[in-house]
This record gives sequence, structure tokens and C-alpha cells, in this order.
Amino acid sequence: MKDPRVDAYIAKSADFAKPILTRIRAAVHKGLPAATETIKWGVPAYVDDRGIVCMTAAFKRHCAWVFWTGREPASVDVKAVRRITAAGELPGSRDLVAAVKEAAAPGTAGAKKAAKKAPKRRPAARPVKVPAYFMRALRKNTPALATFTAFPPSHKREYVEWVDSAKTDETRERRLGTAIPWIAAGKSRNWKYER
Repeated sequence: MKDPRVDAYIAKSADFAKPILTRIRAAVHKGLPAATETIKWGVPAYVDDRGIVCMTAAFKRHCAWVFWTGREPASVDVKAVRRITAAGELPGSRDLVAAVKEAAAPGTAGAKKAAKKAPKRRPAARPVKVPAYFMRALRKNTPALATFTAFPPSHKREYVEWVDSAKTDETRERRLGTAIPWIAAGKSRNWKYER
């Protein structure tokens, strides 16, 4: 189904871009007759029942044909078609149609590759090593020790790194003198900036 906004987009594009966008549009409709045209993020997008298949965009000096993540066809160099400066750089019509069919197929190579990726897992929180002088100061203040023990690792780490990063003993003692009352009051290291 054609969208008049895509016609308008192609019409207002630079002269070099018009044949590029027109050839890609024709290939999409030939390879995927059920595709619906629309404008997404200000550029033509071609959508099927599973979502966006591809998009085309015209810039000042080049055009881009971008396949949606997981739908990249293996038969086309997707990096090459992201920077097209002339219609002659496009693959032949049969190859364009084949690429669209491949991208629209339920088992595209990109979709299989995306499905095999394991979800990213957060790395386990590294243990907080509390220096002996810090623990001695905490033990002298029972509320501070109880609060510090209950803090999440991130809060503990912020205090330890702040105090321990002091370059002189004088600065370290001053920071420790500030940190213990804040910890006893249940404040995180950056409590001033919390909402």
C-alpha cells in the first residue's frame, strides 16, 4: 500500500536521490506486495505484519537503505547500501527484490543471529574491601557501623573509594571525620545530589 507522504518525500529529494529511492521502493513492493509504506523518523519506512522491514533516507550527498535489526539479508552488503551516491551503485533489480524477500522471510539470517545471542548479564558486584583504619573508625560509632553494614555495595564502595583516594593522611582523616557522621545519619556519599 503506497503512502502519498512517501511520494512527497521522493519528490522533494535531491535529483541524484530520486532514482535511487524510486528503484528501492519498486523492489520493496515487488518483493513484498503486502508491505505498507509509512513515514517513521521523517523518512520512508516499509512495514509488514512483523514490523519494519527497511527504511530509505535521502541526505545531501547520499542515500541510505537500512534494514531493520534482525532482518538484514545476507545476499546484500548492508554496509554498502547505507551510503549510495548514484543509482548505478545499487544491485540489479532481481537482486534488490531477492534482498527484500529475504529480509521479509520469517527465518532471515539476521533474525537467527539475533535469536542466538544470549541476553547480557550484569557482572557480579565486586566485593568492597574496607581498609582497617576505616573499620576502626566505624566500630567507634555503633549507628555508623550498623548503617554501613546495611548499605548496598555501591554506597559502601563510594565512601571507601572517596576516603581511601586521599593523597595525604591529613586529607584522609578529614574525609573520614566527615564520612562517619554522614554514614551514622544514613546518608549515601552523594546525598547532596539525590532527589
